[in-house]
Amino acid sequence: MEPILGMLTPTVAVVVLVIALIIFGPGKLPELGKSLGRGIKEFKSASDEEEKKVQEDPKTEDKPKSE
Repeated sequence: MEPILGMLTPTVAVVVLVIALIIFGPGKLPELGKSLGRGIKEFKSASDEEEKKVQEDPKTEDKPKSE
C-alpha cells in the first residue's frame, strides 16, 4: 500500500485519530476540525492575496524596506 500524503498511510491516520479521540474526547473533535479548517482557509486566502500582489507589481518584491 502506497502512502497517500507523504508518510501518512491509512494505518498511521487511524492511529493518530484514535490518539486524538482519547486526548480530546468525542465532543471536542468537531470543534478542533472547524478551527483547523478556518486556519487553513485563512492561510490560503492570505497566500493567494500575496501572490496576486506580486503578480500585479513584481518589482516591489525585490525592493528593500526602508527602516
